[in-house]
Amino acid sequence: MSIFSVVATPIGNLEDITLRALRVLREADLILCEDTRMTKRLLDRHDIHVATKSYHAHSTLSRSEEIVQLLRDGKKVALVSDAGTPGISDPGSELVRFIRADLAEEIATGVLKIESIPGPSALTAALSIAGVPCADFTFLGFLPHKKGRVTLFKEIAAAERTMVFYESPHRIMKTLESLNSVLQGESSAKHVTICRELTKMFEEVVKGSAELVSGYFKKNPDKIKGEFVVIVS
Repeated sequence: MSIFSVVATPIGNLEDITLRALRVLREADLILCEDTRMTKRLLDRHDIHVATKSYHAHSTLSRSEEIVQLLRDGKKVALVSDAGTPGISDPGSELVRFIRADLAEEIATGVLKIESIPGPSALTAALSIAGVPCADFTFLGFLPHKKGRVTLFKEIAAAERTMVFYESPHRIMKTLESLNSVLQGESSAKHVTICRELTKMFEEVVKGSAELVSGYFKKNPDKIKGEFVVIVS
């Protein structure tokens, strides 16, 4: 049987990896990485010596076809992202879709197994420490840079359930300004929670009105680093 393993890896602290994930990575014939340099740090830390190749948003069709052929040949292939669970706001989802379409018969007959090796996710890590209602929430991934962005902020403001999305350090201040605009300052019943540097030494949660949170980062520009999880509740 060939196996395609979707392996969750640490979002910061390299100790946050399961025993099963380590075993699967050691047993793989090939590890597909969003960035091989990032993955090498993790593999070196855990003394894993397996061949790696890149697979990212700009990978060509030929790379996907190459992976399919390896699976046809009975190989074990593991997919990791730079951090967290592949396929969640990550190009890995396209590869899984391609494999499921191209090798549907092999999957149906048990010749190929696609398995999840669960573990860290910035989404669940943030919700677990934010102290917001999360029995019912909507995850938006990364917001679009231009098209539909204004409309989406209005939808976030009007939503009755908790809304969660990712943001980069280059756009976080513009995002907070947009939220402050649609949430109407301190008078809004909505709160914004920012989770940053999750699982790292300087992990931080900032919570309050959009105006308050925006003001905090304006006063502390040195903290506009790393990936941000933004929660509106």
